[in-house]
Amino acid sequence: MTLDPPAPHAARPRGHRGRLGPLPWIAPAVLLILFVVLWPVYEMVRTSFLRVSTSGFVRGSAGTDKYRKLFGETDLGHVLLSTVLWTVAVVGLTMVLSLGLAQLFDQRFPGRRFARWALIAPWAASVLMTAIGFRWMLDRTAGVLNTAMTDLGLIDGPRDWLGDPATAWPWMVAVAVFVSLPFTTYTLLAGLQTVPGELYEAARVDGASRWQVYRRITLPLLRPAFLVGLVINLINVFNSFPVIWGMTQGGPGSDTATTTVFMYQLKSTDIGESAAMSVVNFALVVVMVLVFLKVSGWTNREEHR
Repeated sequence: MTLDPPAPHAARPRGHRGRLGPLPWIAPAVLLILFVVLWPVYEMVRTSFLRVSTSGFVRGSAGTDKYRKLFGETDLGHVLLSTVLWTVAVVGLTMVLSLGLAQLFDQRFPGRRFARWALIAPWAASVLMTAIGFRWMLDRTAGVLNTAMTDLGLIDGPRDWLGDPATAWPWMVAVAVFVSLPFTTYTLLAGLQTVPGELYEAARVDGASRWQVYRRITLPLLRPAFLVGLVINLINVFNSFPVIWGMTQGGPGSDTATTTVFMYQLKSTDIGESAAMSVVNFALVVVMVLVFLKVSGWTNREEHR
């Protein structure tokens, strides 16, 4: 009579490590989030309720005085409106131009590889360096634009392009779009390349026109990549600092400032008020993203997966 071997027992995690589960693996990422994201947010909120000298010494609690002072600023309404217009203009132009570039780079043509490499250049360069380069190009006395336009007879004399908000804003929007195009174009290009070619072949067999194929196949399947590019651009452009600071520093006064630049301007006179502006700015970003995700239906699609 033979005895059956005992059934193997399921492997059980031993010691405390098994009870911790995946925590040891994600602990570094959690700690990084705590110290790089959550701790600065906590310090930002705490500072907005303190009296802090310009040299950095805490002089006691300020309660909500800094928020009352902030909302009493005469420039705040203008800065908020400028921030909205800035974000809409830059993000809108970036998405439209990037969609066209992505479709161009998705086609085969001579020199496509070099064209793709050339598009990376604004992305690879420092944004602040790019902004300063454009500032010198637009300089009233030494700028190459004034020199060229004067020599061509397009203008009577040098113009202060960045000294007048009416001309400074369009130039800053153009530079912001210029540095935003590479990332957004490659995001949309990646989305285009995930569309199965069989769908296009089936549509052509069914006699669909190019516009019908684009509207019923390309755009719906490109929607996830488009939303990713749109959300990231909204956050980046709303919080944009290097382009504006590098070109005009928000001046004259605060005429070309957004909320982020205005926050930095307040730092030189009242650190607590600057912290209050940063809290308001952070809250606006969170609300803007949540509203956008709700309107776009992103959260509903994630819940149904």
